[in-house]
Amino acid sequence: MTSTAISAQGSVLSLATGSGSAKTISGVTLGNPTIITATGHGFAVGDVVTIASVGGATGVNGTWVVTNRTTNTFAIKLDTTGGSAYTSGGSATPVAWTPIANVRSFTGFDGSANIIDVTNLSSTAEEIRPGIPRFGQMSFEIDWDHNDAGQLALLARQLSQAQTAFKLVLPDTSTATWNGYVMKVPSQGGVDQVVRGTVDVRITGPVTWS
Repeated sequence: MTSTAISAQGSVLSLATGSGSAKTISGVTLGNPTIITATGHGFAVGDVVTIASVGGATGVNGTWVVTNRTTNTFAIKLDTTGGSAYTSGGSATPVAWTPIANVRSFTGFDGSANIIDVTNLSSTAEEIRPGIPRFGQMSFEIDWDHNDAGQLALLARQLSQAQTAFKLVLPDTSTATWNGYVMKVPSQGGVDQVVRGTVDVRITGPVTWS
């Protein structure tokens, strides 16, 4: 059988560095997922958008990941079946992404849920339940370039300790989006070596694949 493995070559890792231009919302189609109409929005799958000022279907107001798209619509992972209909207004403001240059490798999403022991005197064997999902951290090795906007943003996030959105796009267009804190940004070098380091980003909340 021919392998269908995804090549890592060509993957792009980015972090959020601001906001893009707000797009006007003209409709909301209730369902699961919920479909938002915004003519010529230009969003990509995996983009993070903040929806505000929607009337009627107010449950869509908030920050969401784009899970699917057409030229004039995009989907968010929200079940609005049976909810209040859209009445008017609304805008969708995307995160502005800055790619991180010289990424050599990545590894992560390595967390695991805590084990809750629910064994009691009526149990005939150990009984356990998983706790809430935990996604651990994402680590990636980079060759340093202090003129690169993405790498400079990593250093700034470590200093500010601000929660930041990250996006990993694989060559097959699969996209992982998550929030995290930049915990470690080391550097190392030696004879006949470039300066490089492995950055650690501690994940908070879920990882969304789209």
